[in-house]
Amino acid sequence: MRNAPIFDDRLIREVEQFLYREVRLLDERRFHDWLQLLTDDIRYWMGSRTNRYPKSSKAIAILDPARYDEDDLAKEDELAVLDEDKSTLNARVARLDTGMAWAEDPPSRTRHLIGNIEVEPGDTEAELKVYSNFIVYRSRAETEQDFYVGARSDVLRRVEGVLKIASRKIKLDQNVLLAKNVSIFF
Repeated sequence: MRNAPIFDDRLIREVEQFLYREVRLLDERRFHDWLQLLTDDIRYWMGSRTNRYPKSSKAIAILDPARYDEDDLAKEDELAVLDEDKSTLNARVARLDTGMAWAEDPPSRTRHLIGNIEVEPGDTEAELKVYSNFIVYRSRAETEQDFYVGARSDVLRRVEGVLKIASRKIKLDQNVLLAKNVSIFF
């Protein structure tokens, strides 16, 4: 692992404020403003989870050791819960505007809590890798309530001097979603 340079407090604070503003826009249902925080080439991805046994497990025995896979998150080329780009995210927001998005009628109320924010250098001079943990509380209608808990791996890119989200990988801690739908943004 390479030694990450120490960023100055202003950059770290800028990243934190960017993420806090982003989740405020989501919680206020200001989705068009939120879309402006995304680059045109964004990949917005949430993989599915499975229960996999580590090689050290005594619970099962597999004759072929090559079949063990200790990573419980789907690979990027496998089936995902969400795998979107800017055009599909725009389409989701446009559908919300029509009043015909039944999964959001009545609309969800969300509260995003972001923490454990870490900033590392990105692959280019204009990019930063940002890791954070989140809890999203969602309530809808009279009695529907859902909690989503997980981590995000973002790539933030400076475009014309402004930070934007170029990539987001969402990793939920739960592998079975009890919610009736996944119609919110993370």
